[in-house]
Amino acid sequence: MSRAEQPSRRTVLAAAVAAAVTASAGPAAADTEVSMTTDTADPARAVPARTVDNRAWASHGDWRGGTARGTRAVAGARPGLVIAKPAGTADYKDPHTGTTALWEYGTWTSPVHRLAVPATEAIVSWNARTPAGTWIQAELKGTYTDGTSSPWYVMGRWAAGDQDIRRTSVDDQSDGKSTVWTDTLAVDDPATGLRLASYRLRLTLYRRPGTKATPTVWRLGAMGSDVPDRFTVPASAPGLAKELTVPRYSQEIHKGQYPEYDNGGEAWCSPTSSQMIIEYWGGRLSSEQLAWVEPSYADPQVCHAARFTYDYQYSGCGNWPFNAAYAATFKDLQAVVTRLGSLTDLETLIAAGIPAITSQSFLKEELTGAGYGTAGHLMTVIGFTAGGDVIANDPASASNQAVRRVYRRREWENIWLRTKRYNASGKVVSGTGGVCYLYFPASPTAAQRRALAAVGVRV
Repeated sequence: MSRAEQPSRRTVLAAAVAAAVTASAGPAAADTEVSMTTDTADPARAVPARTVDNRAWASHGDWRGGTARGTRAVAGARPGLVIAKPAGTADYKDPHTGTTALWEYGTWTSPVHRLAVPATEAIVSWNARTPAGTWIQAELKGTYTDGTSSPWYVMGRWAAGDQDIRRTSVDDQSDGKSTVWTDTLAVDDPATGLRLASYRLRLTLYRRPGTKATPTVWRLGAMGSDVPDRFTVPASAPGLAKELTVPRYSQEIHKGQYPEYDNGGEAWCSPTSSQMIIEYWGGRLSSEQLAWVEPSYADPQVCHAARFTYDYQYSGCGNWPFNAAYAATFKDLQAVVTRLGSLTDLETLIAAGIPAITSQSFLKEELTGAGYGTAGHLMTVIGFTAGGDVIANDPASASNQAVRRVYRRREWENIWLRTKRYNASGKVVSGTGGVCYLYFPASPTAAQRRALAAVGVRV
């Protein structure tokens, strides 16, 4: 489970939902070119069939197609972007250490991407290697449907390690039309019809002056979405019976460990889930990498995942892109943050051998067998029963042996895909609308490529 509901993530979205309910507002405006289907929970209400737009830059041609200042594209089995001759130097004062240091840098700016689905939210994610003495910054600049533009928003300052800078989101970014909430850029008032129509992404690669070290960025992308505003979602028909063999780790056995990384236990659902899927794909940590962990702690790799996904501004391990970036530091893995539209999408991935990490929130009575309620929790979907129920590795379990759970399909689908719900106090708050992390091979099989393409992720 996540920390208690954070003022830095999605609070304004919940407020907008509450306002929309109070005003009896209709569904958010949709792209008129998008086909419509009927919400079976409310047949009178039509919802857009396409709600998500994914765009990533990952090929050699992609990197050559942007605007480079001090960077260059490199070819090979895994093309990427590196520092060439730096464009200049800049001071950076780390807000979490107070240390100011001089860095050489180069930048790369993507072409404009026009969203197929004008978006109320956008999430940027990246896959990169940052050797000692290097780090990266990812930014997004949007154009709204009213023709105006946002500023360049910082969507993350990131390094795989924590010795050079402290990886961080950046609070207090807003232009009066949209706001960055930790890892999510959100239109402030979707009920006005304002949407993000297009965007550019910008990377800045940093290194210590006078060195030859460089970050290498293999993938950069953004997911824009306009998910229908709803308490209930259409039910999907079961279509697959299959279970993947994914390692099982409990977050709860780490309760009280490493207060500097949010104290283990319920705060570590995201890194615990990430580590399960990383190891499913063969990712392993060496004894040298784990040497810093207290020897008496079980599953030290979970402690490691918590440390190296920790967002020093958010004060937690639940930053979605930081988890994806951590996964992609493992050999031959890539990762994205996206939204899916139904359990059918998850079935498509499971059929191709790709498990998924999903984000959901619910009251205790809304998910039979969970035994808890949560304002936000990550778990790993590993399969489906013959009856279509969800098989999940739920890290909110007392032991590793208890992690495998079976949850009722209809209950699980609704708590994951809805965008609004009532909390324990009866207040209307937001849901994630189908957010998930997908980790998969850098060179996927043909079947995996087809499955990913079917859910809107092209590699």
